[in-house]
Amino acid sequence: MDARLPAPLRPGDTIAVTAPSSGVAPALWPRLDVAITRLRRRGFEVIEGVCLRDADDHHVSASKEARADELMALLVDPDVAAVVPPWGGETGIDLLRFMDFDLLAKCEPCWYVGFSDVTTTMLPLTLRSGWATLHGQNLMDTPYAPAPGLLHWLDVATSEGGEHTQTAATHRRTEGWDDYIAEPEVDELTLTEPTRWALVGGDVADFSGPLIGGCVEVLSPLAGTPDGDVRSWAQDQDEPPIVLLEAAEGNAFEVSRALHGLRLAGWFERCAGVLIGRTPAPDAPTLTQHEAVRDALGDLDVPVVLDVDFGHQQPMMPLVLGATARVEVGPDGQRITQDLRRLLALTPRGDGNGSNYGAQP
Repeated sequence: MDARLPAPLRPGDTIAVTAPSSGVAPALWPRLDVAITRLRRRGFEVIEGVCLRDADDHHVSASKEARADELMALLVDPDVAAVVPPWGGETGIDLLRFMDFDLLAKCEPCWYVGFSDVTTTMLPLTLRSGWATLHGQNLMDTPYAPAPGLLHWLDVATSEGGEHTQTAATHRRTEGWDDYIAEPEVDELTLTEPTRWALVGGDVADFSGPLIGGCVEVLSPLAGTPDGDVRSWAQDQDEPPIVLLEAAEGNAFEVSRALHGLRLAGWFERCAGVLIGRTPAPDAPTLTQHEAVRDALGDLDVPVVLDVDFGHQQPMMPLVLGATARVEVGPDGQRITQDLRRLLALTPRGDGNGSNYGAQP
């Protein structure tokens, strides 16, 4: 069955900002302030965690115990409607020993939003606690308007349900991220290179299932542990899931090994299809990133789609992990549709109306 979906965000709700992995150095505080201000202009209350502003420019925002305690406290707080980290990082895996996923399974879910190293904690939150999470953007991306055909994460989180269809982007960013130090208020995506999804071994595919996955470098070490047991979770679903994966920076050799490891751990044994996000990660001398995917997954008897709009290269689709998606790839278009109505029917909701992200916050 699909994971439990949080109630829609509404003006007046509280959004908490904490850094479960890497904190924000002083030089980037202006960008952090801009992102928080945009949320407040939309009518949300925003609170900052202690594990966030990192004066030491360390690779983590605080000790693993402090980061885990703060994240747990925010996730179980009934007054917190969303937890949105500034970004990912490197070693969020060190939190997992200190998180109580059994307790979280008994709590009403709130929105947990992000990608990259944030998926280290997102994955077990779905597998072990039954929460749907929102993959695709993080707090530092919040000021950007979405690319044509794509949604902003607030479009999804504030929705009262219904069907969300996102169509493949026509252009992507070729370089890294904008310079948030020089331009902390930047809110327009620079997309110059044509892009298109590619289907391994075919031209047309139409498949559906609950989404699960994240960043391959940080999730592959979880394979074979309770926090990354996608094989068992897939067996409990009403329909085979769609595995969603993207590489941050590992070269093609590293990605190939990680994908083979996930396959050996049973991630694709009961699978409706695989989505591979676009990546800025480098090729290896004798293996490209596309060849790495084909080598590890090309003989699966399910569709494998390359260069989908999520991951470490803008633009990014917000996708609800744990919820069913329909993926269509063909000459008449490339799209992903999620219908959240059946999840919302099970979610306690108060009075009020949701709102769309239409204009810049």
